[in-house]
Amino acid sequence: MESNRIYEDLSGVQKRAQRVRVGVEVLFLVLAFFYWKTQVLDHKKYWKLSEKNRIREMVIPAPRGLITDRQGIILVKNIGSFKTSLLRENTTNLERSYGVISRLLGLPLEELKKRVAKYSAMPPFKPLPLKENLSLEEVAQVDARRLEMPELLIETEPKRQYLFGSFAVHVLGYLQEISTEELRSRRYRDRRLGDLIGKMGLEAEYEPFLIGRNGRAVEVVDSLGRKQGELEKIEPQTSPSLQLNIDFDLQKKAESLLEGKEGAVVVLDPRTGDVLAMASYPTFEPNKFINRFTPEEWQAVVRDPGTPLENRVIRGLYSPGSIFKLTMSLAALNLDVITEQTRFYCGGEVTFYGEQFSCWAAGGHGSLDLTSAIRESCNIYFYNLGKRMRIEDIARHAQWYGFGHPTGIDLPGEKEGLVPSPEWKKTRRKAIWYPGETISVAIGQGPLLVTPLQVAAHTAFIANRGRKIVPHLLNSATPLRREFSSPEGTDFLLRTGLRRTAFDKVIKGMWESVNREGTSKAAVIEGFDVCGKTGSTQTISAETAERLARRKKEVKTHSWFTGFAPKDKPEVVVTVLVEYGGGGGATAAPLARQLFQLYREIFRAKQ
Repeated sequence: MESNRIYEDLSGVQKRAQRVRVGVEVLFLVLAFFYWKTQVLDHKKYWKLSEKNRIREMVIPAPRGLITDRQGIILVKNIGSFKTSLLRENTTNLERSYGVISRLLGLPLEELKKRVAKYSAMPPFKPLPLKENLSLEEVAQVDARRLEMPELLIETEPKRQYLFGSFAVHVLGYLQEISTEELRSRRYRDRRLGDLIGKMGLEAEYEPFLIGRNGRAVEVVDSLGRKQGELEKIEPQTSPSLQLNIDFDLQKKAESLLEGKEGAVVVLDPRTGDVLAMASYPTFEPNKFINRFTPEEWQAVVRDPGTPLENRVIRGLYSPGSIFKLTMSLAALNLDVITEQTRFYCGGEVTFYGEQFSCWAAGGHGSLDLTSAIRESCNIYFYNLGKRMRIEDIARHAQWYGFGHPTGIDLPGEKEGLVPSPEWKKTRRKAIWYPGETISVAIGQGPLLVTPLQVAAHTAFIANRGRKIVPHLLNSATPLRREFSSPEGTDFLLRTGLRRTAFDKVIKGMWESVNREGTSKAAVIEGFDVCGKTGSTQTISAETAERLARRKKEVKTHSWFTGFAPKDKPEVVVTVLVEYGGGGGATAAPLARQLFQLYREIFRAKQ
C-alpha cells in the first residue's frame, strides 16, 4: 500500500499539457497562415505601403535678392507665404480628391484638372503646386484634414513684393510661372515646374543672380505623407541685393509727369552711362503677376489698347523728327558739306526733284547759318543738307552715332531701330532708293526709326564731344561683374575721322535753342546752361488712327525733347517723348525742364 503511494497521479497535468500543446500548435498555424497571407496573398498591398514609408527630399526655395535704388531704398523684397500642393501618390482615388480639393480651396474643378494635367510628366511623389498665397484660414482648413486627405501638403515659400506698386515697373519687371518650353532651355535647367521666374525687366535680365541657391530637406515620412523625422537640412542662400542707378525721386517725378499720357522719359549721366530714371507710360501693377492669372485676366492685360506691358523707352520705335537734325549737322560738318558759316535761305517752301517741301514756319526763317538753323529747327536748311549728301553717308554716320543698333543696356528685349539705306530698301521693299527720299530723312522723317533710349545715348555722345557710353541700370556697388564701358573706347574719333570741333558747333546751336528764344526755350533754367533740341513727328498707320478715334483722342504729332546740362561739363541728359503730344517745344520741353530742375536740386546739393 505504501509503495503504491510513491507515484503521483499525473493524468490531469498531462491532459492540461496536451491542451496547451494543441493550443500552441493552433496558434502557430494561425500565425503561419497570417504570415503566409501577408507575404504571399497581400504582398502587393504592403509593398506599396512600405514604399510610402520612406525618405522624401524637399526643396527649400531661396528668397530672391532684394532690389534697391542708388541710395539703398528697397524697391522689391520678399514676404513669407503659404501654398498647398498635391502628392498624387498619396491618393487612392484622384477623381474623388478633385471634388474635395475644389470645394476646400475654392478652385474651379476644370481649372484644377487642367493644372494637374499640366504637371502629368512629374513623378507622383513630387509636390504639385495647386494654390499659392493661402490665407491663414485656408491653411487651417487644409491642416485640419491632413489625416483624411494625406494628398494635400502645406508648404512655405517666399513671395515677391513690389513695395511701390507700379513704380519703375518697366525697369524692375515681374515674375510669372515658368513654362514647359522654358524648362527645356539651358538657362532654366535647374528650375522646376511651378517655379516663378523673371519674365521682364531686371527680374529677367539678372534672373541667375537674383535666385540665390535653393536649400533642401531630407525627411522621413510615413504612409500618410506625414513627416516622421529629418535626416538632413541645408539652408537656402539668398542672393546679395541688386543696387540700381535709379534715383527714387527722379524716377517718381518722371512717372508723375507722364501720368495720363503715353510716352517715355530717360534721365542718365553722360559721364558714366548711369540711368537715373527710366519711365514708360501706361504702366501696370506687377504684384498681380505673382498670383496665377486666369486666361481672361491675362487677355485683358495683353489687349489693353494702351499696351502697358511695353517698355517704350527701349521698345518704342518712333521717327526722330527734328532730333535727327543734330545727326545731320555732325555728318555734314565731318564730310565738309558745310561749315559753321554756310547759309541757306528759308522762304517757307522749297522744291527739290519736282516735289515741294515746306518748313514748319509758314513765313520762313530767312537766311540762316548752322547755329541759327539748329536754334530755329529750320526744315529748309536741313532739306538742303539732304540734297547735298548721299543717303549712304547719312546712314553710316547715323549708325556711328548710335542709331540702327541696340545701345547695350542691361535690359532684355531692346529693339535696334531702323536706319534706311539703298541696300535695305532693295532687300526689304524690292525697290530702288530715290533722291527725294533722302530729303525726308534729312529732317528725321521717312523710314527712320529710333527708340527714346537711343536718342538719350546719342545726346550723351554729343555732350561728351564724341565719347560713347553704354547706358546701364546696375550700380557698380552690386557685387556682380558686368562690363558697361563702350566697346568703341577712346579710339572712336580716330577710327571715324570725326572732328571734335564739330560737336562744339552743334552744341552752340543746342544752347541757343534753349537760351536764345529758340524752339527749346521752355526748358531754360537760369544758371544751369541747358542745351537741347525739340522735335515733332507724325508717323501714323490706319490702325493707329482707328485706335485713337475709338479712344476719342486727337491725332497730333509726337512731341520730342532731348538735351543735357551744363554745357561745358555735362552731368545729366534728359530725353522726353510724349506720343501725340503736339509740338516738342510746347509739350516735351516743359516736362524736361522740371527734371533738369529736380536733378539740380538733388545732385548739386550733394556736391
